[in-house]
Amino acid sequence: MIGQLARLTWRGIADFALHPVAQLLTLVAVTMVTLLTGLILMGLHNVNQEILKSRGDVEYQIYWKVDLQTEAVLKDWKTIKGMQHLDKFKTYTPSDALQELGTSLGESGDFSWLADSNPLPYSGLAAFKVPPEAQEEGWTAKLLARLQSLPGVDSVSYTPFQADLAQGWMTITHAVIWPVLGFLALIVSLVVHNTIKLSLMTRMDEVEILSLVGARPSYIRWPLLTGGFLQGIIGSLSGIGFLALVHHFTADVLNFAPFMLQIQFPPFQQLAALVGAVTFVCMISSWVAVK
Repeated sequence: MIGQLARLTWRGIADFALHPVAQLLTLVAVTMVTLLTGLILMGLHNVNQEILKSRGDVEYQIYWKVDLQTEAVLKDWKTIKGMQHLDKFKTYTPSDALQELGTSLGESGDFSWLADSNPLPYSGLAAFKVPPEAQEEGWTAKLLARLQSLPGVDSVSYTPFQADLAQGWMTITHAVIWPVLGFLALIVSLVVHNTIKLSLMTRMDEVEILSLVGARPSYIRWPLLTGGFLQGIIGSLSGIGFLALVHHFTADVLNFAPFMLQIQFPPFQQLAALVGAVTFVCMISSWVAVK
């Protein structure tokens, strides 16, 4: 059984060279579709990384009650530092805040005369990462309520635009990427389907003779399915190779001021899924054509 399967597989590989022009055109089409899909995935991956890096944060400006004891403030600071998804937490004592205010005003910002009667409270700037699993409605509001519930906190302010922008972009990418990938999969399936049908039409006499002498359907179909598998795996890997070549020449194309962006290659999981999906579509298309 295994020996016969191996012979049929080898026959499918050998039959791959019977129609070299048609097979080459199909490989080119599969390669180009894989390359196009890979470019889309690479673009979305880099945009997502930049969005989550620079705009996927939400910052809270926290003010404590005036004349609050230092021990109570330090206790709240320790609670905030232990919160999940905290990225940065910069704290200001009243004297730090007064000095920062004076520095921002330049020469006119001399507030040394307020050193003994500083009216500014303790404050802090807490930046939280918004991971994909936390991109749920009301996440920032819940975090705001939690910060406001700290015993010594007087008020908390934040701008939800950054987190909302990241959440909106992630929603758009999920809504766009699947139709685009589905359209490209349809193109691959049509190309492979037509190539296999063309191969069957040119070998119709051979298929009829095999059927008349009692050959099982699997004996006839397996070599053709092997051809579909080869088209998928070779075409998709070739597309990934061209994608790596494109990335090699464009990785630093935006790595200059003010952008300072280095284009990253798509992660292995996405590339493996792309190769598997293209190969699967090619085999399904071959199966439909053979049927």
